Amino acid sequence: MRASKYLLATLKETPSDAEIISHQLMLRAGMIRRVAAGIYNWLPLGIRVVRKIEGIVREEMDRAGGQEILMPSVQPAELWKNSGRWEDYGPELLRLTDRHKRSFCLGPTHEEVVTMIVRSDIKSYRQLPLNLYQIQTKFRDEIRPRFGVMRGREFIMKDAYSFDVSREAMETAYEIMRVAYVKIFERLGLDARAVAADSGSIGGSHSHEFHVLANSGEDGIAICDDINFAANIETIAIAPSDVARATSDTPLTKVSTPNVHTIEELCSFLDVPTDKTVKTLVFEGEVTPIALVLRGDHELNGIKAEKIPGIKTPLQMSSASRIQQVCGCEPGSIGPLNLDIPVFVDHAAAQIVDFVCGANQVDHHLSNVNWGRDLSEPESVDLRNAVDGDPCPVSPDHNITIKRGIEVGHIFQLGTKYSESLDAQVRDDQGNTHPMFMGCYGIGITRIAAAAIEQNNDDGGIIWPESISPFQICIVPIGYHKSESVKKKCDELYDNLTRDGYEVLLDDRSERPGVMFASMDLIGIPHRVVIGERGLKSGAIEYRARSASESRDIPMENLYTDLTSILR
Repeated sequence: MRASKYLLATLKETPSDAEIISHQLMLRAGMIRRVAAGIYNWLPLGIRVVRKIEGIVREEMDRAGGQEILMPSVQPAELWKNSGRWEDYGPELLRLTDRHKRSFCLGPTHEEVVTMIVRSDIKSYRQLPLNLYQIQTKFRDEIRPRFGVMRGREFIMKDAYSFDVSREAMETAYEIMRVAYVKIFERLGLDARAVAADSGSIGGSHSHEFHVLANSGEDGIAICDDINFAANIETIAIAPSDVARATSDTPLTKVSTPNVHTIEELCSFLDVPTDKTVKTLVFEGEVTPIALVLRGDHELNGIKAEKIPGIKTPLQMSSASRIQQVCGCEPGSIGPLNLDIPVFVDHAAAQIVDFVCGANQVDHHLSNVNWGRDLSEPESVDLRNAVDGDPCPVSPDHNITIKRGIEVGHIFQLGTKYSESLDAQVRDDQGNTHPMFMGCYGIGITRIAAAAIEQNNDDGGIIWPESISPFQICIVPIGYHKSESVKKKCDELYDNLTRDGYEVLLDDRSERPGVMFASMDLIGIPHRVVIGERGLKSGAIEYRARSASESRDIPMENLYTDLTSILR
């Protein structure tokens, strides 16, 4: 492709509304353009990346036994009502009505539709196992679309669904897909992890998320590389310490803390570390509010909190007026002493001595508080997210590290959740009829493009993994329109590489060299050659890999051989 004939819509300035690096670089590199909130056009450079990702996903899905289909994006409400998700899915489901006043939705996922396909055509165990997949546009009406295509409303997704005669067969199909996903991310050239996860609104008994590791990731991932373990921090169970808690004779003290309401303000005011403080959070319960107590440096795990007996789900923090009513103080002054509501204390918070907490009195805190002396022994439970240095839940002799991840895939063992509600039955080898066992397997195609940029970039722009780069190599001439010898050599190299199937971008625009270099770095093509009169006279061509800090010379007589060797 010649740049002069290509829609190379790069921008010099970063758009003000682009918050994260992938959004900034996708706009600046001319990959996408905004149409509406969370909805984007994909320009030629961007769609080349998307098609590369789709190709790898499609090849591995086919290799794993998947069969490609295409289902409609507009789905009738009746299907969603039959599965119970018409109301349960919530406002992210974009509902619409046709001219006949019939209700439909734009599909955020396709469990109902694919189950109806299989219900109609699969009757016997001899027709199973079956894995159907599609690569298609989805729509989820995000309340706050942001981060470009990372959290858009419209996106391209690969969704697959397996159907089996038994739970054991479903688990086998699930493992086949887990392995296929690992291969997909290896081929994409991304540092990714399969992470044990919660099933969320899709449902089912067992699931894994696939995360691309990046500092900008929204999710915390607990990793123990010593035993190849990874899990979302929300799913890590943290056992109580087997070390006896220390004791202290330091007397409890009430301290005046005017205008101190947060842990950060408290630690600064009293000059104490956060792990010597506790925070008390009050949530609504089925009968009475419930207090949850954590160490000041720990975060509440909502999934764990929802398992507390008597707590209202989904979690709902008590209002300031409600806290004043039951605790007699403002939210920023709550402590666990003398509360007349149920109190549950995290294992780690139950271990500390001489801690600081709220005094249940405005502008006051208590210092040197101790369990079993100043207040009763706590009912210790697991309430917090895992942190760096916690013991690995699989191998406690090793510790976990926390990294940030971007979720780009999720696989589920659905069981019979949808086949029961939609009456998708199959006869087994004994002649008995029962619901099919299902699995569900999603990959965010367009989200992978953004995640790849989040993981691979520098001050100059994008650094694409070779497998999904829009082009393999760019040729940058110095004086293309001024020197016949430069033009001839560039055209010759371009023709030979494209003839042999390589994807080449020749920057034949009438631009200054600095502009062309900046453009090629911005769009992230893995390999670059620079051809100018000086190099032609010296018998060497300048080559630089996008990921390298320095260029090197390739002798003219070895140019094509060396380049094709590099590209292979």
